[in-house]
Amino acid sequence: MATDERGQQRDAPQDAGGDVSGEAPKGAGKSASGDVPAPNGGGHGGRPPAHHRPPRTDGGWRVEGAVPPPPPEPTDPGTSKPPRGAQWVRRVWLIVVAALLVNWIVVAAMSRPSPFLTTSYTFFRQQVEAGNVSQITSQGNAIQGVFKHPVTAGQASATTSGSTANGSSGGTAYTRFETQLPAFGNNDLLALLTAKGVVVNAKPLATGRPLWETLLLYFGPALAFVAFFIYLSRRAAAAGGGMLSAFGRSRARRYEPSQQRRTTFADVAGIDEAKEELGEVVDFLREPERYRRLGARIPRGVLLSGPPGTGKTLLARAVAGEAAVPFFWLSASEFVEVLVGVGASRVRDLFSQAKAAAPAIIFIDELDAIGRARSSGVSLGGNDEREQTLNQILTEMDGFTGTEGVIVMAATNRAEVLDPALLRPGRFDRRVTVGPPDQKGRAAILAVHARDVPLASDVDLDGVASQTPGMVGADLANLVNEAALLAARRRHDRVRQDDFSDALERVVLGSERRIVLSSEERERTAYHESGHALLGMLQEGADPVRKVSIVPRGQALGVTFQSPAADRYGYAASYLRGRITGALGGRAAEELVYGDVTTGAESDLEQITAIARQMVGRWGMSAAVGPVTVLPRDDAAPWTGADGSAAPSDETRELIDTEARRIIDECYRRALELLGENRERLDRLAHALLQKETLDEDEAYAAAGVDHRLAAVRRDAA
Repeated sequence: MATDERGQQRDAPQDAGGDVSGEAPKGAGKSASGDVPAPNGGGHGGRPPAHHRPPRTDGGWRVEGAVPPPPPEPTDPGTSKPPRGAQWVRRVWLIVVAALLVNWIVVAAMSRPSPFLTTSYTFFRQQVEAGNVSQITSQGNAIQGVFKHPVTAGQASATTSGSTANGSSGGTAYTRFETQLPAFGNNDLLALLTAKGVVVNAKPLATGRPLWETLLLYFGPALAFVAFFIYLSRRAAAAGGGMLSAFGRSRARRYEPSQQRRTTFADVAGIDEAKEELGEVVDFLREPERYRRLGARIPRGVLLSGPPGTGKTLLARAVAGEAAVPFFWLSASEFVEVLVGVGASRVRDLFSQAKAAAPAIIFIDELDAIGRARSSGVSLGGNDEREQTLNQILTEMDGFTGTEGVIVMAATNRAEVLDPALLRPGRFDRRVTVGPPDQKGRAAILAVHARDVPLASDVDLDGVASQTPGMVGADLANLVNEAALLAARRRHDRVRQDDFSDALERVVLGSERRIVLSSEERERTAYHESGHALLGMLQEGADPVRKVSIVPRGQALGVTFQSPAADRYGYAASYLRGRITGALGGRAAEELVYGDVTTGAESDLEQITAIARQMVGRWGMSAAVGPVTVLPRDDAAPWTGADGSAAPSDETRELIDTEARRIIDECYRRALELLGENRERLDRLAHALLQKETLDEDEAYAAAGVDHRLAAVRRDAA
């Protein structure tokens, strides 16, 4: 499928490949006692009864031939330890007392000193006489007041010792003071205050913070901390385990086929080869004894690899639904958190849950998030935590025995970056590639997703499938949903064929933009799209033109939609050159008609540059470079060879650019030549576009005067 610059190309050539390697499984070993074979021949055989197993040492090891330890002697009831519940209560009380003590010390250390300077009555009289007292408050014999100018404690003590008031001025400066009126009274105090202009207030004395505030400050934070600690402990105990163990519990969602809508192989279409490979897994989970009698062991791990949206997760759920066993699902990124060791703990918990529910399936999505190949250098932070999690997964999978009935399934879009230890036999024994479906598979997928959609009699799912090459299950599900949404918006009783056609245009080409183009720009766009379409009709081996439009969609002012009549899995050099020639048709038409070019060919130039560079640097379609690969799959990614080789030399890069330019120039000359020879057809097609704005396949070929059948024969012959 292809579009021009104003609707991006949809089926860029792809290639696939890879090899599978791994070390052979190890053989069964001997028992620790010597030449006596282990029960059932060693290896992964059955375990002996508990009374036949050797005793464990203090370190937890079993040693063949060791004498079992004598039974423990009864202890004196009077010297026995208190029960664990009493020890826990005692520890809680110790924590409470320690928290209260720490709270008291911290608050006492941080408390500010009293804001009042306690002075003698004599110093008070002196300050009044000196005019340094602005106001006072008195209740009984207690007096509180405010200095006009701050006074230090040193000045007050100097007066008390008989020195001058200015003899010692060190210490904290106070603006508020308190003192006591002598018992023998001072009848002239009021007259002195009045004479000095001191304000005498009639309000209560400042007695500091209230008792409730003091208790809250000294004990409140500690009690709140203890209450929060107890709450977390009880919550974690209700969930099982200690307080910190809740962080290490697995977050896997458990899917029970008996409790939820059951997903079976009938819900999976278009990937029959993958279903057949997983049929053995389903059969084993249904009848494990039939395999065990013959000594067969089901693969411990199944790795599903393929592009996004091909149905890997759905396929795993279908396996669980067919076998009617519990299904534990989570993403690999959910294993790793900030706390070190949480990922490994969650792995252990997940496998423990699965073993308790056996037979069961564990499905880990996006395995490459934690399963990337480990580096030999120093690892820090999250990278180290990821490797710990990976090591725990390797340990759990390698510790399986066939009798546990737990199968690990995983999905990834990038199997090439996984650690080799994951892919070796004994862990992920089987690798299933889930690729995009062919035309027949796409029709089956459309039928599955359209089961609950009322379809009109004119709907042709096979025809829709033929126009959607390269689409995967998720794309097709979205297409059916978009068609249903359009039908509901148009108030149709059933989904019609035109709803599917418009939905496909919306998904592939983008939504229509309601912008007004000038007559000149509209005409130039019509010639641009006509150049693409006409070369698609005339070029041998080109994909047939499905639709041409000058209605703005997305970022494009017009689109030309091409898709192959049948799925392509390999691309000839002539076909790729035809693709480049067709993509240059818009620019060539502008130059031929107007003698000038515009920026409208930006997307076209990006596409043809990528194709030409891949032809030269990856697919060996240049005699100057030869049949070697000197570019990565992703041209924007840094290059390292499969064997770790460095990037190509500057001379090789320059040669790649030169050869890519040569191919593009040859194709551009070919585009100008074809359009010049068929100028009349180009004008007719452009005028038809200006009249109707959108032409379907038959209308476009008729407007250009090209026999559709002859074009198909010429295309098939190429």
